[in-house]
Amino acid sequence: MTTPLMTARDLRVRFELPAQGLFQKPRVLQAVSGVDFTLMPGETLGVVGESGSGKSTLARALIGLVPASGHAVWQDGTNLIGLSPRRMLKYRSEIQMVFQDPLASLDPRMTVGQIIAEPLLTHRKDLGRDEIRLRVKDMMDRVGLLPNQINRYPHEFSGGQCQRIGIARALIVEPKLVICDEPVSALDVSIQAQVINLLGDLQRDLGLALIFIAHDLSVVKHISDRVLVMYLGRVMELAEAEALYADPRHPYTQALLSAVPVPDPVLERAKRIIPLRGELPSPMNPPSGCVFRTRCPRAEALCATERPELQGGGHLTACHFPGALRPEELSKAG
Repeated sequence: MTTPLMTARDLRVRFELPAQGLFQKPRVLQAVSGVDFTLMPGETLGVVGESGSGKSTLARALIGLVPASGHAVWQDGTNLIGLSPRRMLKYRSEIQMVFQDPLASLDPRMTVGQIIAEPLLTHRKDLGRDEIRLRVKDMMDRVGLLPNQINRYPHEFSGGQCQRIGIARALIVEPKLVICDEPVSALDVSIQAQVINLLGDLQRDLGLALIFIAHDLSVVKHISDRVLVMYLGRVMELAEAEALYADPRHPYTQALLSAVPVPDPVLERAKRIIPLRGELPSPMNPPSGCVFRTRCPRAEALCATERPELQGGGHLTACHFPGALRPEELSKAG
C-alpha cells in the first residue's frame, strides 16, 4: 500500500485571548478541535464549512503558522506540529501554500520575477542566477503568464493573474503538497474556473497533492477526491467526494448542499433548501455534546450530553442519527 503523504491525528488549535475586565480571566478560543484525516500522494482533499468553522486555522496549523497540538505526521515519520522554525525549514519546500487574497499575499515592492524566485533563493542555494531566471520564466509559462512580464509589479496585474503568480511561487520548488486556502473566493466566477482548471492541470502534470479549502461546495466538487466538512472546529463528515454529494449523511452537510445553486431553473425552483436555525455559536463557548445541535433539526436529548465520534468506515460521520432528513424534520428546519 502507498504510504500516506500526511496523517493528522487529534489536531487542535487554541488561542488565549486577553481578559475583558480587570477581574476577568483570560478567554480561550478553541479554533480546531481534534481533527483527523489522511492525505495520499497526488490526492485532493477538499475542506468545506461556513466562515468561522476553522478551515483556514487548520491550514495554518499544518504548515506551522499558528501553534497547535496533536500530530500531523509527514511521509518520513516526522510530526510537523511543534517543530522549531529551523527544523520546519526542511519541509517548507515540500509543503507550500496559496493564500486567499492574491494581491495581499504578494510584496508590492518586488517584481513578479523576484516574488516567484524567492523560494528558490531560500531552498536551492546551489542554483545560479541564470538557472533561477530560466526556471522562473518556465514556471510563469506553465501557469499562463507571459515570461516578458517578469519585471512587472503585482499592481500591474489583475486578481486572477496575481493568483497565478501565487501559484507559480508555490510550485517553483516542486513541492509534494500545496495547501490552497480559498484561492478563488476573491475572484470573479469566470476567473475562478480558470484557476481551478489550472490547479487541476498542474496537479496531473506534477503529481501534486492538494488540500483545497473553500466554503463553496460547487467549487470543491469539481476538484476534490475526498471532502472533509468542518463546523465550529470539528469534523462533521469525511467521505469520497462522489459519495458525499450523492448521499450526505450529516444534517449540516445536507443543509450546505441544499444551498448550492442548480444551473437548471426548473430544478432550482423545485429543490428544497434546508435553512439553519440561528447563528454560528461562539467558539469560546461552544454547545455541549454535539456542537451542531443548536441548529440541527434532528437534535435530541442525547445530542446535548454526548459528543458524537467520527465513525462509519469509508464514509465517516460525526452524528448520533445520521441519514437523510425525514419530511417532519424538514418542516422543523423550515
